[in-house]
Parts: sequence; C-alpha cells; structure tokens
Amino acid sequence: MSKKVAFLQGNEAAAHGALYAGCNFFGGYPITPSTEVAEVMSAELPKVGGKFIQMEDEIGAMAAVLGASLAGSKALTSTSGPGLSLKQELIGYGCIAEIPCVVYNVMRGGPSTGMPTGPSQSDVMCAKWGTHGDHPAICLTPASVQETYEEVIRAFNLSEKYRTPVMVMPDEIVAHMRERIVFPEPGEVEVVPRKSPTVTPEQYKPYDVSFGDVPPLASFGSGYKFHVTGLNKMQDGFPTTKAEIVQAEEERQVRKVDANIDDIVQFEEYQLADAEVVVVAYGSTSRSARYAVNVAREQGIKAGMFRIKTFWPFPDKQIKALAAKVKGFIVPEMNLGMCALEIERNAQGKAPILGIFRVDGEPINPDQILEKIKEVK
Repeated sequence: MSKKVAFLQGNEAAAHGALYAGCNFFGGYPITPSTEVAEVMSAELPKVGGKFIQMEDEIGAMAAVLGASLAGSKALTSTSGPGLSLKQELIGYGCIAEIPCVVYNVMRGGPSTGMPTGPSQSDVMCAKWGTHGDHPAICLTPASVQETYEEVIRAFNLSEKYRTPVMVMPDEIVAHMRERIVFPEPGEVEVVPRKSPTVTPEQYKPYDVSFGDVPPLASFGSGYKFHVTGLNKMQDGFPTTKAEIVQAEEERQVRKVDANIDDIVQFEEYQLADAEVVVVAYGSTSRSARYAVNVAREQGIKAGMFRIKTFWPFPDKQIKALAAKVKGFIVPEMNLGMCALEIERNAQGKAPILGIFRVDGEPINPDQILEKIKEVK
C-alpha cells in the first residue's frame, strides 16, 4: 500500500507532525507568520479527542501549555518573535519545574514588531538565553517541509525524554514554503512516551534523583499529589534555599542535556570529505548554501557544507574538528552574526570565519555564498 502524500506548507506539516507525536493539547495566540499551526490544530485536535484553546495572549498560552502537560497531555504552542519574548518567563518556569512541552517559533524580522512577514534567523540566541538563569536548552532548526514534520516529532520525543521544553525554530521561508511531504505510517517513526512513576503515590517524589537525572513525571489527576514551583526545590518539589541542594539541582538540570549531546545533536555533512572551505548553514539558508557548494565544486573549488539541524546544544565537537583541517568557514545567516559567534568560539582562531549577514527581509542567495567562498585562500 502506497503512503499518503500531500503538498503542504511548513506550518501545516508542523501541526501534522505534532499530531503524529501524540500531541493532544494546543494553547496559543495568533501571530504572523505561525498562525497556520493553530488553524490546523483547531480543526484536527477535536477529531482525536484533543483540546485546543486560544488564550488572551502569549503569556496565557504558555501557562496553559504547562498546565496541560502537568495534567498528562503532550502539549504544543506556536508563536513568532514578540510572542516568544512574552513566553520566556514561563519557558523558564517549564525549565526549572521540568515540564515537557514543545514551543514552535517561526523566525521573523525583529526586534519588537520588526518585520512580521519577512524571514529572519535572529531568534536562535533567544532559544538559549531568552529566559534568565542557567537552564538546559534544546532547539531544532529544520530546512524543509518534510523535515519540519519530522523535527516536530523529534522535539516531542526529546521533551518527554529529558523533561524539558524543546523549541523548533524554522525561519519564515521554511514555515510558508510548500513542498511534497510523505506521511509515515503509524508506528514507523518512534514516538517516545512519558516515563511514569514505578512507586506508589505515597512514595512518589517528582524530582527523585535515585531514578537518574530525569525522574519520572506523574500526571495531576492520576492519584499522585506533588508540589510544583518556580523556586529552587528539593526532591519533593517544595522550595529550598540550602546551598548544596540548589547547586546540585541546577547542575543536574543542565547535565541531563549536556551529558546526552550525542543523542540530541543532529547535523548534515555535505561534500566534506575533502572540503577546504566549509559553509555552515541552517534553515532555508542551507538550501542556498547547497547550491553554492555544487557550483563551487563544478568550478574546481573544494567546498562543502555543514548543516546545523540541532542549534542547541550547539555541535561544538564537529565544528572544532573541522576548524583543525579547513582553510576557512563561510557563515551565511539572516541575522547579524549569531551563529558566526558560535563558530568563532569553537574555531579558536584555527580557521578564518567570513560571514554573510542579512536582516533586510530578503533571503541569502547562492551567488552571495559562492562569491564569499571564492574569497577564502
């Protein structure tokens, strides 16, 4: 039997990916250019017994998502730019309280209202540093409609596996382009369930480290009673200011991601076997980069591309290895050099870094990248 095929835009694919992953709650607020996710979820969730709610603002939407997740739902919200800024306080709450959820953010021009209909890649730092304090960060940056579908599923899996909010950040071009997508059959793609407690309600502690860095999470309403707070907490969830407990808790929450880099970080290597010049790209910009690399190869230039699929945690190990053997990096991005700074941090002066930065609402084209490739000697 042939698989179901459709012609969808990225945002529509994201919604269908969430449904495949078992998402049964959406809380959001309309904002360009991500509103199509809410539109699809509002139509499809009731068909599978899920719940859709449009809240009064982005803050309320994020609060609803956290509450739904604590009640046992797989929960999603979608937003862009200013909406992500409004969600940040509660994203931080989700991090410290270790509440699984997925935040789908379409990157548009900023700061503030910026350019609502223009593409950007300027939210990637917000994904890690947008909310205050030390906390884990997982952010995925898909480059096609098919990949958007797949990465939303992966985001749900990672959020459940590591008990943390996970962000998916396509740029506006990926979110609104239309491409052929092949839907996987049920069970074909792994869907990670939430790890439930194996102890009685009387024995249960929501942050019991005897189970490891990621303790099981019970659902409210299931007979398990526990305390949830945005304060530093003890294993029973109640607040504490004891220095040694706070230190250990903070380190554990970051460690549960940092110790699993190889499970979380994904990337694509294209024409890198003998590459002397490497274009590091993500999102829609990587599509221009691939074309430029192909043209460069036709002209006898040993160019390659390293495509970032998981922006956070950043692929430090891979960039450091490349820096030791290439003549230079080209970093095209629709911001003023956010990824380039990460490349510079890892290259440690071993290879020059040439950036191509646009914030005018226009995409970076292959000719711009090819011209910059030729500058590396």
